Amino acid sequence: MAASGKSFLADAGYGEQELDANSALMELDKGLRSGKLGEQCEAVVRFPRLFQKYPFPILINSAFLKLADVFRVGNNFLRLCVLKVTQQSEKHLEKILNVDEFVKRVFSVIHSNDPVARAITLRMLGSMASIIPERKNAHHSIRQSLDSHDNVEVEAAIFAAANFSAQSKDFAVGICNKISEMIQGLATPVDLKLKLIPILQHMHHDASLASSSRQLLQQLVTSYPSTKMVIVTLHTFTLLAASSLVDIPKQIQLLLQYLKNDPRKAVKRLAIQDLRLLANKTPHTWSRENIQALCESALNTPYDSLKMGMLSVLSTLSGTIAIKQYFSSAPGAAATTARSFDLVKLAQECCYHNNRGIAAHGVRILTNISASCQEKDLLPLEQDAVFGLEALLVLCSQDDSPGAQATLKITLTCMVKLVKCRPHLSQSVVESLLAQLHSAQDNARILMCHCLAAIAMQLPVLADGMLGDLMDLYKLIGQSATDKKQELLVSLATVIFVSSQKALSTEIKTVIKQQLENASNGWTAYRIARQASRMGNHDMARELYQSLLTQVASEHFYFWLNSLKEFSQAEQCLTGLQEESSSSALSCIAEALKSYHKGIASLTAASTPLNPLSFQCGFVKLRIDLLQAFSQLICTCNSLKTSPPPAIATTIAMTSGNDLQRCGRISNQALTLSLQMKHSMEEFRNLATRYGDLYQSSFDADSATLRNVELQQQSCLLISHAIEALILDPESASFQEYSSNGTAHVESEYERRMMSVFNHVLEEVESLNRKYAPVSYLASNTCLCNAVIALLKVPLSFQRYFFQKLQSTSIKLALSPSPRNPAEPIAVQNNQQLALKVEGVVQHGSKPGLFRKIQSVCLNVSSVLQSKSGQDYKIPLDSMTNEMEQRVEPHNDYFSTQFLLNFVILGTHNITVESSVIDSNGIVWKTGPKTTIFVKSLEDPYSQQVRLQQQQQQQGPAPAQQQQQRTAYSRF
Repeated sequence: MAASGKSFLADAGYGEQELDANSALMELDKGLRSGKLGEQCEAVVRFPRLFQKYPFPILINSAFLKLADVFRVGNNFLRLCVLKVTQQSEKHLEKILNVDEFVKRVFSVIHSNDPVARAITLRMLGSMASIIPERKNAHHSIRQSLDSHDNVEVEAAIFAAANFSAQSKDFAVGICNKISEMIQGLATPVDLKLKLIPILQHMHHDASLASSSRQLLQQLVTSYPSTKMVIVTLHTFTLLAASSLVDIPKQIQLLLQYLKNDPRKAVKRLAIQDLRLLANKTPHTWSRENIQALCESALNTPYDSLKMGMLSVLSTLSGTIAIKQYFSSAPGAAATTARSFDLVKLAQECCYHNNRGIAAHGVRILTNISASCQEKDLLPLEQDAVFGLEALLVLCSQDDSPGAQATLKITLTCMVKLVKCRPHLSQSVVESLLAQLHSAQDNARILMCHCLAAIAMQLPVLADGMLGDLMDLYKLIGQSATDKKQELLVSLATVIFVSSQKALSTEIKTVIKQQLENASNGWTAYRIARQASRMGNHDMARELYQSLLTQVASEHFYFWLNSLKEFSQAEQCLTGLQEESSSSALSCIAEALKSYHKGIASLTAASTPLNPLSFQCGFVKLRIDLLQAFSQLICTCNSLKTSPPPAIATTIAMTSGNDLQRCGRISNQALTLSLQMKHSMEEFRNLATRYGDLYQSSFDADSATLRNVELQQQSCLLISHAIEALILDPESASFQEYSSNGTAHVESEYERRMMSVFNHVLEEVESLNRKYAPVSYLASNTCLCNAVIALLKVPLSFQRYFFQKLQSTSIKLALSPSPRNPAEPIAVQNNQQLALKVEGVVQHGSKPGLFRKIQSVCLNVSSVLQSKSGQDYKIPLDSMTNEMEQRVEPHNDYFSTQFLLNFVILGTHNITVESSVIDSNGIVWKTGPKTTIFVKSLEDPYSQQVRLQQQQQQQGPAPAQQQQQRTAYSRF
C-alpha cells in the first residue's frame, strides 16, 4: 500500500546498470548526431534525467564530453541548452574525470567573434567554477570581458566573476580592485553598478580583503543615497558580514540605524529582512541594546507591515539564547520588573492587535519568554500568553482563509509548547480547545485535533475529560463524506485513541465503526486502524483490518492487511493476562504466538523486491522470539517449583564451588533447571543485542519508532538482570552495564507505562535482594513471572515506521576493477597490490534529511581466503585476510576512495565491501549495502620460473644415478 512507505529505488547490480546506462547514452548520442535541430535539443535536455538515474563518473564523464562537443560546434541555441543542463547538473560536475578536455572544448568558443557566443561561454565557465576555480585563462577572459562594449557579454562576465570569487581566493583578490574601479568610475552606468556590487559579498576569504570590501561598501552607501543603491549595498553588506562573521555586531547596529532614521519604507523593509537573516544565523551576537532598539522602533512605527516585520525578528530571537541576555540585569543596574521591559510591553500590546500576523508574533514572544525564563517576576506573563492564545484561537478557528490557517498553526504550536513547559496551564488550554472545536471550520478542527492529541500524549491526566465532547462531535461529522470530513474523522479518532489508551469502551467502538460504515472510504478506515495500532487499541484495529481485507485490488495489499490483522489478534490475546497466574500466561502467549506465526507468513508474502519490508519482518521476528523466551522462562520457573532446594543447598553449593546448585536439590534435575535459567538469561541478552542491531539498521526511522525499539531492548536487559540478580549471581549483578544512555523525556503513554513497569520490577528485585540473602526460590520465581506478565500487559505500540517511511536514504556502491560476470574472479599477481576503488552515491526520497542527515560514510573492506592453490604449508593469519576501514564525507551525495589490498597467498579470495553511515551527531548506522567480488591471486612469472628451475635441479641428479646403477648391474 502507499502507506507502507516509499520504497528505495530498485538496486540492480552495477554491471547490469552500466549496460542500461550505455544503451541510454547511445540513444541520446544518436539524437545529438541528428541533422534536425529539434532532435538535438531534445537529446540535450534529457541528459539531467540520465545523470539522476545513473550517477556514476564513467557515464557522467562521457556524457559531459559529448555535451562539450555540441557546445563547441553547435549554434547559440544549442549552447544555451547545454548551459542550462550544466547548471541543473551542478552537483555532478565534480564527477567529470577529463576536466582538461572538457574545459578545452568549451573554452574554444571564447575566441568567437559573436558576443552572444562569448557570453554563453562565460556563463558556462561561471557554472563550472567549482571544478576549475584556479584556471588562469578563465580568470583572464572574465577580466577582459568586463571591459566589453556589449552589455550581454558584460552581464555574463559579472555572473562568472561572482561564481569564481566565491570559489577562488586568488581570483577574488585580483578582481576586487577592478570591481572597485568600475563601481566608482563615472563612466559605469548605474544599472551596471547595481549588478557589480553583489560580487563584493564573496570577498570574505581573508580579513584584509573583507575589511577593504567593507570600506568600499561604506563609501558607496553614503555616496549614493538613492533607494535602489542603498538597498543593494546594505544587502551585500549583510551577506559579507554573515560570511566573514567578525563584523556582525557592527552590521546589526548599521541596520538598526537605517531602520530607525531612514524614512523610506523600502529601505526599512530591507533592513528588517537582513535583521531576520542575522537573527536566524547568529542570535548570540545580539546584545541587549540591539533588542531594546528594535523594540523601540516597533513601538513607535505607525505602519502595521513594518511592525509585523520587526515582531517577526523579535519572535525569532525570543526562542534563542538572546532572550536570556535581554532579561539578565546589566551589572550595576537596578533590577527591574518583567512588565517594565519594552519587549514585554510590545508583546502585550500586540497580543490583541486587529492584524492576525502581529497578534501571532505577540503571543509567540510571550510563550517563548514564559517557556525559557523561569524567574518569579516573569510568571504573571503565563496568563497573558494563555489569554492571547485563546483570543487568537477564537478569531482564526472561524476563518477558512490561508492566512488564518497559518496563524492558527502558530497559535496551536505555542499552546503545545506552553503546556509542555507549564503543565498547570493545561486545563484552561484544553477547555478552550474543546469549546471551540464544535463551532470551528473543518480545516481548523483538523489542526486543533492534532494539538489536542499532542497535549494528551504529554499529559494523560487530561484525557478522561475529553471523551464526551469528542464523541458528540464524531457523531455529527460522520454524516458527510467530503475529503476534509474524512481527514477530520482520522484526526478525531486519533484524539479519542490517545484519550482512552488503556481500553476502548464498547460504546466508543460502536460509534466509530458506524460512522466509518456510513461516510468513510477504505483509506480512511485504514488510517484509523493504523492509529489504533500505534496507540495500542488492538481490538479495534483487528476489526477494521478484517473489514478492509476484501476491499483491496492487489494480493500484496491483501497479505499486508492480513498480517496486520493477525498481529493485532496476537496482541489482543495478551490483554487477557492475569497477575500471578503463570498457567493462564502460558496459554495466552501460546495463542499470541499462533497468530504471530500466521502474520509473519502473510507479511513475507506481502513483501516485494521494491518494498522488502525488512524492518517490519525484523521487528515481528524479534517479537516472536521474545514471546517464546518469556514462555520458556515461565516454564523454567514452574519447573523449579517442583524441585525445591533443601536447607543445606547453599552450604553444599559453596563447598563444591558451583553456585548453580543453590537453585535446587543437589541433583541432575536441579542442575538442569539451573542451566536452563542461565541459558534463558543469555537468550534475553542475545535478544537485546538483536534489538540493538535493528535499531542501528533503521537510519530512516522517526524518533518514536526508535524509542519503541529501545524500550523492547531494555525489557530484555531488565529480565536478564532480574535472573542474574535473583538466581545466578546476586553479588555481582548490576543493571547499569545493560542500561541505555539514560531515559529521555517521556513522549507517549506506551513509554510512560513501560518505564513504570521497569522501575517497579527493579525496585522489587532490589528489595528482595536486600531483605533475603540468598533469595528463596519461591520469591524469585514469583518475581520473575510477575515481571514477565507486567511487561506483556502493556499493549505493544506499532509505531509510524512500521507503516510509513517518511525519509528514504540508500547508498549505491560501484567497485572498480569489477568483473563482467559477478561470479568470475579478478586476476592479480601475488607480488602486486590490488588498488580497489570504491565509489558511491547517496540516494534520497522526497524529504531528504527529515529526521537525520549523513555526515560521513564508513567503508569497511575485508578479504578472506576461500580456496588456496599451490603447496599446503602453514600460512600466517595476517596474510590470509585484509581488514581496512575508511571514512569519507559525501560531497553532493557522491563519495569515492581507494584501498590497497595484498594477496600474498595463492588462491581465490573473497572481498567484501560494507558501508555504514555516520549522522551529524556521530552515531553509526549500519545501513549497508554489502558488495562482494572475488579475486584470484596468481604466482608472478619470475617466481614461477625460479620455482620450476629449482624443481628441475632437484629432479636432475636422480636419473643419472639410476643410469649408473643400471650399468653396474648390467656388468654382472
